[in-house]
Amino acid sequence: MEATGRPRRVLVTGAGGQLGSAFRETFADAELLSLDRGDWDVSLPPTAGLPRADLVLHCAAWTNVDGAEDDPQGAAAVNVGGTQHAAELGAPLVAFSTDYVFDGRKRTPYVESDGPAPLSVYGRTKLLGEAAAGDDAWVVRSSWLFGPTGQNFVLTMLRLGAERDEVAVVGDQRGCPTYVGHLAAGVRELVEADLPRGVWHLAADGDCTWAELAEAIFAEAGIGCRVRRITTAELGRPAPRPAYSVLRSERPGAPVLPHWREGLRECLDRVAL
Repeated sequence: MEATGRPRRVLVTGAGGQLGSAFRETFADAELLSLDRGDWDVSLPPTAGLPRADLVLHCAAWTNVDGAEDDPQGAAAVNVGGTQHAAELGAPLVAFSTDYVFDGRKRTPYVESDGPAPLSVYGRTKLLGEAAAGDDAWVVRSSWLFGPTGQNFVLTMLRLGAERDEVAVVGDQRGCPTYVGHLAAGVRELVEADLPRGVWHLAADGDCTWAELAEAIFAEAGIGCRVRRITTAELGRPAPRPAYSVLRSERPGAPVLPHWREGLRECLDRVAL
């Protein structure tokens, strides 16, 4: 990297996903090396033909939480093996993890020193991926990501809200919905300030349940759809989720992200309603 901490050549894995797309915008002033799965399947070791970079933003991931229960080896190949392969590129690395490394038994925010205890296969693969990133990486835990592209809860609610008079949404899981644009900006701040490597919690300010998020989506978008609150047990998903997974940082200098509601407004401004 340059002496200022600003990377000149930035390699983004998973560049076509919602997080990778946000980083392509945030680092648009750098020389971007954007790789999607067609360019490099991260479950395979890097080839000699991959370009060198000053920074690797490893956004490629298995994100199907329930699907990981049925295919734990496939999830591990991407989330653990893929992270190890990204580290093998030899450049400073930012790897991404999740609030799902925690079991949700706390009722106060999780900080970096709290011991992880994942409930699901997905959470376990992400925790193992943190170790695979190595000691010289920034491991950024975030939560409930959403953006104007890809597949996420906000876009799903917009679609369902336009089709139905009522949707049933879980009201007993609480976390921090985080706009990918805000996360990308926070990661850039982390990297350019050259803050110490290791685990960092970067999630939106504020917290809510999925049901409260759905209500906010409909209110902000002007959609007249009711939200019927149900329990996690009623939803009956294959993978267990933490009931409480609010993330906060205890580390000096940690970037502070805007409130999730501000992120929601920015996202909706970019979605064709």
